[in-house]
Amino acid sequence: MKPVMALVDISIEDDGWLSIDFERLVQQACSMVLLQLNIDNRFQINVMGCNDKRIKDLNSKFRQIKTATNVLSWPSQERASLKKGKSPKSPMFIEHKENELGDIAISYNYCIEEARLLERPFETHISHLVVHGTLHLLGFDHILDEDARLMEKFEVEILKNLGVSNPYE
Repeated sequence: MKPVMALVDISIEDDGWLSIDFERLVQQACSMVLLQLNIDNRFQINVMGCNDKRIKDLNSKFRQIKTATNVLSWPSQERASLKKGKSPKSPMFIEHKENELGDIAISYNYCIEEARLLERPFETHISHLVVHGTLHLLGFDHILDEDARLMEKFEVEILKNLGVSNPYE
């Protein structure tokens, strides 16, 4: 299944990202999420490839957690379902309006070390984290067990269509 490409604005703040085809991986992952969930591919998604210092600052500012992390997401609006374990309502694309899903930041340093520890190829790990972050933009979460199971189910299906094996096995 080849997705029609989503509108993804990618900014690279850390040269480490230049060691892989970051833009292609991000574009494919975001596009596949929208395709799988039958969401209009004209929605805008902003993705920043940064480093540990930058993501630590963002994590501290927005989540009051003073450590680096792998990926952060900021949806443009709240989209979560009010019912545990149920899919969020899909956003509606409106012509001539700003149709932004939100922003994702992903840390090169954290992710390359995490991939090494998990014994996964770096590019595979990045695809998973971008899918994960994009699902967060769409209202999926993993705080409650029911929601985590649903989110993981979609992650596994989307990753399979990207040629990536189940990261939870």
